[in-house]
Amino acid sequence: MSMVEYKGKVKNIQDTPFGYTLSVIGGKWKMVIIYLLAENQPVRFNDLKRQIGAITYKTLSSQLKELEADGLVKRKEYPQVPPKVEYSLTVKAKTLLPVLEELCEWGAKNQNK
Repeated sequence: MSMVEYKGKVKNIQDTPFGYTLSVIGGKWKMVIIYLLAENQPVRFNDLKRQIGAITYKTLSSQLKELEADGLVKRKEYPQVPPKVEYSLTVKAKTLLPVLEELCEWGAKNQNK
């Protein structure tokens, strides 16, 4: 479905595929997390925190839980001391990677204009 099919019919953006997509990947950190997991997975929590930098532990944890609940991130816990948890992208999340590539290309073309 495209945006054209919804022209003039949208009463609530959440009722559209675009609204759903924004609810899954919207916000300040979710696309950053997906991007970093796509570059090098699996990634441990602290490594992800280190790569992002400005995010708090609480925010990273909640964003990862939301991504996991939406089926984009897979969490693997190893039964050891200290606990080891790794995060990676699901097949569903990998279908978003071409969209992220397009966003990167758009940024490359328009960044210095």
